[in-house]
Amino acid sequence: MSGTTSTVSNQVMWNRLISVVEEQAQALVRTAFSTSVREAGDLSAGVYDVKGRMLAQAVTGTPGHVNAMADAVGHFIRRIGRQNMFEGDVYITNDPWEGTGHLHDITVVTPSFLNGVLVGFFACTAHVVDVGGRGFGADANSVYEEGIYLPIMKFAERGTVDQTLIKIVRGNVREPDQLVGDIYALAACNETGHRRLIDMMGEFGLSDLEGIAGFILENSRRATLERIAALPRKSAEGEMVIDGYDSPITLQVKLDIEEDRILCDFAGTSGVDRKGINVPLVYTKAYACYALKCAIAPEIPNNAASLAPFEISAPEGTIVNAVHPAPVALRHVIGHMIPDTVYDALDKILPATVPAEGAGSLCNFQVSLRPASEAARKAGARRAEVLAFNSGGSGARPALDGMSATAFPSGVMTMPVEATEHTGPVIIWRKELRPDSGGAGQYRGGLGQYMEVGAATGHDFDFQAMFDRVNHPARGRAGGQNGAPTTIAQDDGTAMRGKGKQYVPEGRKVMLAFPGGAGYGPAAARDRDLVKRDLARGYISAAAARDIYGLTAEEIDAVAAALERGEAL
Repeated sequence: MSGTTSTVSNQVMWNRLISVVEEQAQALVRTAFSTSVREAGDLSAGVYDVKGRMLAQAVTGTPGHVNAMADAVGHFIRRIGRQNMFEGDVYITNDPWEGTGHLHDITVVTPSFLNGVLVGFFACTAHVVDVGGRGFGADANSVYEEGIYLPIMKFAERGTVDQTLIKIVRGNVREPDQLVGDIYALAACNETGHRRLIDMMGEFGLSDLEGIAGFILENSRRATLERIAALPRKSAEGEMVIDGYDSPITLQVKLDIEEDRILCDFAGTSGVDRKGINVPLVYTKAYACYALKCAIAPEIPNNAASLAPFEISAPEGTIVNAVHPAPVALRHVIGHMIPDTVYDALDKILPATVPAEGAGSLCNFQVSLRPASEAARKAGARRAEVLAFNSGGSGARPALDGMSATAFPSGVMTMPVEATEHTGPVIIWRKELRPDSGGAGQYRGGLGQYMEVGAATGHDFDFQAMFDRVNHPARGRAGGQNGAPTTIAQDDGTAMRGKGKQYVPEGRKVMLAFPGGAGYGPAAARDRDLVKRDLARGYISAAAARDIYGLTAEEIDAVAAALERGEAL
């Protein structure tokens, strides 16, 4: 009976921990200054035991952050030293190799004390709009150009904030109030988690987290190993070619499924790029683990024990294991392609399990606005930095269509036009789904988006493009067709590159078409009623319905007539 009671109590406490870290994350959403956090949810939060092992993560957040933080807390413990940790401390870094992959992510770790004894840690990460340097983009030649670097250090000791650090930060960034506000929001987020944890420990009469940590980690480990043990003992290789900066990048992986682990090795992948699209290994591990876990053990809690059986490696000097001082600002553009590369291999071992390729990387851009003339400045034109998070389509799944304008694998939300325009004199003239962009198939790929971006009268701007899939669209699976590629140009036809800072004069717009996800299975096998539904909703054109899916002219006319009558399809 006592064993049953203990298990039930542990399960209740486990659920409470999830609530604790979710409240921790929501505190960050509510208090953050950057729209990337408040609107897109580009953040993560979690609780860790005294050894730095992740016990629970918030539902709100991204795999790149939370899985990287699983390693990062250990670095904080090692760098700060337990003997130098005190109640009221707050630690900080944006180290790409010991944090979450680039300088634009601020990670804050706070030790949690109960009755003067260290019982655990809270950690959170948020993407901030500006850290100085060249700005958020791929143009740097080394990490030194990409912004201010904060080594693992104390933001506050015993409750007192390091004002010298604040002055240094404020003096090196374009949006000092915003960045400092975000740092304080991160610290407040962890404080919220700490207070809720102490309340929980008092309620359950706990003096430490060792018992609940053992319960969570052991059960998660056992469940994950059971899933791995049930898989076939096979090996397979996967490969993907993507745009890169000036020349294509090849991602290559080999999966080996063993009895108690899965080895994932990226040997053969292209070398470090001269521009800022390189990926520290911590970020590669985060997304490779996420891909495997989604496919093999999606409902098992994400923590140190459930991640441990996925062993990720890559040779130093490859683009997925770039070492200091490689430029890494846009590490997400390559890193978000890692899951589809892993799935190219896993599909050969577990057919009809993983989706077709999707847009992969987020379709982000940053606009640096300024007065176009002195007269415009006097008339009220101003400088501003506006970062917009957007998504293409995800790949079709073995039994479902892909999701339109949905970020996989990052999971962040598309930012509303109103929120984007509120941050500066930018104008989003158009934002809508892109018909025919989802790859055709028995299950259709998700649609990308159209966007038209300009500035208010009196402003010109630099446009930082962070796109891929321009020359290498998402590939279909099992006979499905490719998704549509990315396109970018100014409204007068001036060509623009998929990556890098580019000048846009006053009065011009940037015309964007974000990529679609690929299809799964042959288009001829698609249910005709689903084809008619897609036509009625505008997801596909009449030409695609006829030429790709084989609808007759009579069927197409019948759909049009039903729409005129106001009938739903």
